[in-house]
Amino acid sequence: MALFYLIAVAAALLDRVTKLLAIHYLRDGSMTVVIAPEWLKLTYAENLGIAFSMRFLPPAGLLVLTLAISAGVVWYVVKSNNRTPLFLTTFALILGGGVGNLLDRVMLGHVVDFIYFDLYHGVLFGVPLDLWPIFNVADSCITIGAVMLVLFHDKIFGKA
Repeated sequence: MALFYLIAVAAALLDRVTKLLAIHYLRDGSMTVVIAPEWLKLTYAENLGIAFSMRFLPPAGLLVLTLAISAGVVWYVVKSNNRTPLFLTTFALILGGGVGNLLDRVMLGHVVDFIYFDLYHGVLFGVPLDLWPIFNVADSCITIGAVMLVLFHDKIFGKA
């Protein structure tokens, strides 16, 4: 269980530190850091919704939902007898990412995003479209954890 909490705390702390850097260096909008021209840059954005900035609940509702999911992950891991590193790492990444975004919602009222893959920026059926949203380290942790669940399902849970 120590591995689970260590990874979750490390993920949330890394997320927090990178967001503080984004707030300090990118928030005023005058600075964008180009890492790979025409492809990857760091730019500041405030997200009141969830993935892809979708808003299906008011901010207080998203706060409660994020808290409930995070608590559910902890409950599930504690109640499980599975203590393999793969199981613990997968759920720790999901928890750490959830806590990282939860901290933003509590402290700022929105989630700070700053990593932007500019895979497609154009118009589709007359509607401006960015193929990939601006995201953050917490989102990456949640996504990596979810992908691990899919890719390593049999190793994590054993074959049925």
